[in-house]
Amino acid sequence: MSPSAQTQSQSQPITDEEIFAAHEGGKLSVVVDRPLASKRDLSIAYTPGVAQVSRAIASDPGVARTHTWASRLVAVVSDGTAVLGLGDIGPAASLPVMEGKSALFKTFGGLDSIPIVLNTTDVDEIIETLVRISPSFGAVNLEDISAPRCFELERRLIEALEMPVMHDDQHGTAVVALAALENAVKVVGKDLASLKVVIAGAGAAGIAVAEILLTAGVSDVILLDSKGALHTGREDLAGMKAEYAARTNPRRVAGGTAEALAGADVFIGVSSSTVPEEHIASMAQGSIVFALSNPDPEVAPEAARRHAAVVATGRSDFPNQINNVLAFPGIFRGALDAGARRITPAMKLAAARAIAALAEDKLSADYIVPSPLDPRVAPAVTAAVAAAVVPGE
Repeated sequence: MSPSAQTQSQSQPITDEEIFAAHEGGKLSVVVDRPLASKRDLSIAYTPGVAQVSRAIASDPGVARTHTWASRLVAVVSDGTAVLGLGDIGPAASLPVMEGKSALFKTFGGLDSIPIVLNTTDVDEIIETLVRISPSFGAVNLEDISAPRCFELERRLIEALEMPVMHDDQHGTAVVALAALENAVKVVGKDLASLKVVIAGAGAAGIAVAEILLTAGVSDVILLDSKGALHTGREDLAGMKAEYAARTNPRRVAGGTAEALAGADVFIGVSSSTVPEEHIASMAQGSIVFALSNPDPEVAPEAARRHAAVVATGRSDFPNQINNVLAFPGIFRGALDAGARRITPAMKLAAARAIAALAEDKLSADYIVPSPLDPRVAPAVTAAVAAAVVPGE
């Protein structure tokens, strides 16, 4: 699609009728990619021929990787507790989102996937369920699971399954945010190591963004929750928040956005909070603002642009859309292509740098990441992630 045609299509309002018609009957179907037109076809694809393949797998489980779809199948799993901006709406209401995720896996990564929504929020039950059905798939994309449960669930599931597992709300967001930040600092003439970064939101996405920034070499990161900056002097912190209070905020800044943003280089919003324009105005010269909440960014992009040199959102109707679809199809495809057992920090860094590299040829304040529709993205991320896999991981 040409830029003018794409702009025209985006400007046309989307009606409720169009939305519901597009979702009627669901957005997925199973397609048979072997002929079933004759008795010979049936004998090969089903009985008696299929028994030979089953015997081979029984003798050598590794044959399942090459002769079933399991090694190319991603389970998209949710309990419906943190769906988009809708919150805890339950598994049935989350299913259209999981179908959409599966459609993106196929369209952008060439991977089959299956939505699995679970009628439980108990971490033990979710793990037991997925372990029991794990012979049916080759990777797990956790989706829309509320914090702090999502941290324990991902950690324990990685330990329990011999396959790639990733909570995309955490790590997909973090990968694309890092890619965007690596290019934004080039636009403003700064470097990652010297940045003062403020992250609004200490939930799943905020913690993951902080982690990948620390891994990439950013040392001055402040995380904010609803009560203000995380720091070791706060006595109301436990779990992941207490851990990251000890690993971040080296200047021990206390207070809220007013105190944290004064002189800061970067603001990354991954919460539903609102940040006053005057707090953005107090940031350092050449500041960078990523207001990623949807549908309402933490600060209006037009207000942020009055003070910041680079502004990004999670929306498609503003420049610099930071969208997880830039990351997760290629991350999973690369991991599965390379036979990886885990998705490691090195693989996430490789994904971020591959995404960033695709925008370098036309880099500007309004173009720090490629479009989610750029056909180069998934192949580039796939190759970078596969190259970062260490055999045995």
